[in-house]
Amino acid sequence: MFDQIKSLGAIAGLLKNKEKLREAADRVKAKMEATRVIGEAGAGAARVVVSGTMKVLEVELAPGLVQGMNADPRTRALAGALIAEAVNEGLRRAQFAMKEAVEEESRALGIEGLPGLENLLGS
Repeated sequence: MFDQIKSLGAIAGLLKNKEKLREAADRVKAKMEATRVIGEAGAGAARVVVSGTMKVLEVELAPGLVQGMNADPRTRALAGALIAEAVNEGLRRAQFAMKEAVEEESRALGIEGLPGLENLLGS
């Protein structure tokens, strides 16, 4: 309970200093724009690079998988499933990176552990 009161006090102070809050949000945004994470599936047969802003930047498929896609409809279906799995893994990793960045900034601002904070700083 005392931690919540302390957090509310820190938020009240931040609301008086909107520039400090804006700077924290800008730092999170810049960090996420520069963040790159990798998602893989099928022991690396499908690999994606995702930014911290949840954008898929690259998709790489192993040559054997690509060759098999031309010959066999089952391989095409497998390739689609592997791509989806790799993208989902990459997005999960990017979300985790965002959560860590927001937690780091919230600690610096003295408001860690506040529910909904990711919406305040991460937008």
